[in-house]
Amino acid sequence: MFLHLDTTELLCTFAAIAAFGFLFGAVLDAILKESGFGPTGNTLLFIAGFFIAVLVANKHGIALNDLRLATACGLGGAFAFISAVALLKAGMARL
Repeated sequence: MFLHLDTTELLCTFAAIAAFGFLFGAVLDAILKESGFGPTGNTLLFIAGFFIAVLVANKHGIALNDLRLATACGLGGAFAFISAVALLKAGMARL
């Protein structure tokens, strides 16, 4: 999906995901407090999770031609990624 975007579309996509990521990162920072990674860290994890989820879906042959499907896949992957990393951090803190 990202291979077929030109530079302007890719930068606009990244900016929109970064804006949503910062919003969700700030909210998650308020919820998770010490268990989180701060607003910036949560934003970076959100962006990474979004792009990883979309790339993994494309790798497995899921066509994300519909923007709603791509957004749902990316958001689900982003929240799953943040949840997994926060769970890993909580587990490491208990050791």
